[in-house]
Parts: sequence; C-alpha cells; structure tokens
Amino acid sequence: MECCRFGLVSVPVQLFTAVERHTIRFHQVQRGTGDRVRQKRVNERTGQEVPFEEVVKGYPTEDGWVIVDPKELEDIAPGRSRTLEIVGFVDLDEIAPVYFRDTYYLAPSGPQYTKVYGLLREALATANRAGIATFVMRNRQYLAALKAEHEVLAVYLLHWADEVRDPHRELGASLPDHSGASEQELRMAVQLIEAMAIDWDPADYHDTYQQQVQALIDAKRAGGTLEPGIPPPRETEAVDLMQALRASVEHARAGRSGDRDTH
Repeated sequence: MECCRFGLVSVPVQLFTAVERHTIRFHQVQRGTGDRVRQKRVNERTGQEVPFEEVVKGYPTEDGWVIVDPKELEDIAPGRSRTLEIVGFVDLDEIAPVYFRDTYYLAPSGPQYTKVYGLLREALATANRAGIATFVMRNRQYLAALKAEHEVLAVYLLHWADEVRDPHRELGASLPDHSGASEQELRMAVQLIEAMAIDWDPADYHDTYQQQVQALIDAKRAGGTLEPGIPPPRETEAVDLMQALRASVEHARAGRSGDRDTH
C-alpha cells in the first residue's frame, strides 16, 4: 500500500502486519520410518512433476478449462491501485464481528507526513468512527475499516457481504425461535452473567492448548508421556437447569469474595 486518501487529502503510508501466529507446526512424516513426506505438483495425466514456473490457473467449464496466466490477473487488478480509498465513515459498532478478518497497522511513509497522519488518527478518535475503504493487495481487492488504535492507525480487513452466511439459512431448524426459559431462569442467568463480569485485558489470556502441545513434545522427546487433559463437561439437562444456574451464581460470587479477600 502506498497511500491513504479521504476526500482530497492523501497520506503516503506503509502497511505492517499487526499480529503474529504462534501455532506449533508439524511436518508430515511416515509412521515407523521417520521419513519426511513431501507434496509435489504432479501432472494428473502423465504423473510427471511440474515446475512451478509452468503452473497456470485453470477455471473448469462445460467446454473444458479456461486457462489464465498469473500476469493476466495482475493486469486486470481493480484499478491496479495501491491506494486505501476511504468512501465514508461509520460507527465501528455497526459492523458485526463476523465481518472482521485480519488486522494491519499503518505508518506514515516519512517524517514529512506525520502531521497529516496524526490529524487523520486524532479526527477518527474524536469522531469515534471508522473509515470504510477498499484497496488492492496481492492481486486481490479488499474491503477494510480504518480506525484510530492507541497511537496508530489500524486497518481491519472485512469480509464482503456475500461471503458471510445467513445464520437462519445455515442453521435452519436448529435455530430456536425463543429459548423457552421461564422468567425465573432468565433472571438467574442474568445474575450469573453479572456475577462473572470482568474487565477486559487480553494479557490475562494465553494459548494453553499450544502450551500443552509443547509439553507433549518435550515429554515424548524425553521418553515420557503426558497425562490426559480434563474431559469435557456433561450436558446440562433441562430439569437441572435452575439447579445448575443457582450453583453457578453461588460459585461465581464466592470466587469474587475470595479474590477481594486476597487483596
């Protein structure tokens, strides 16, 4: 990306990835041999391996394949533009979470652009709005929301409307019209939510599954084993719902009281 534009104001910018993945990655290995298993690009008809530079894209039709060269895709990229073109500003709360994809940071391309960059960031923060924009990256057009995030501008990639599935169509009969719960059960459920209310701090949360995977690897490397994790809880039966809610509220409140006593 080279530029962010709103109205007649342009800000030369650079795009940086905002998150990093820490998933433990495994290689495919043949059981009992320790031999690495690799995937190859193979001609389906001849069985021969195909060099990467000879691979093009094909779209299947009733008449056969429509062959498209990667360069042809570059030539038709929408506007061949690397500009983040803001078309309007919305309240970020209006965008349902299901639309959000990845996050990037924007930085000014040089010190001479810090004033206009800072102006846009402060204006977005003051207005409490996000700029809706489109831009092209890696031969693909993206829908995005530009937002003031702490001291920087952040770009949230969004799904297009036709990529988000309708929950009523997907869930069908599995989606109930209403919970069927009594007023007493509803009040108890709300009490449980309030009793478990917390302040949001992302630093409080860690990927415990990845930690367990690493512990398993370390144990097996040392010739040992790892104890199985806690099994999933049993389903709550409808007849036990009030009892489970009441016990949960009491447990949550007792936990809160214990936390206060330790401070």
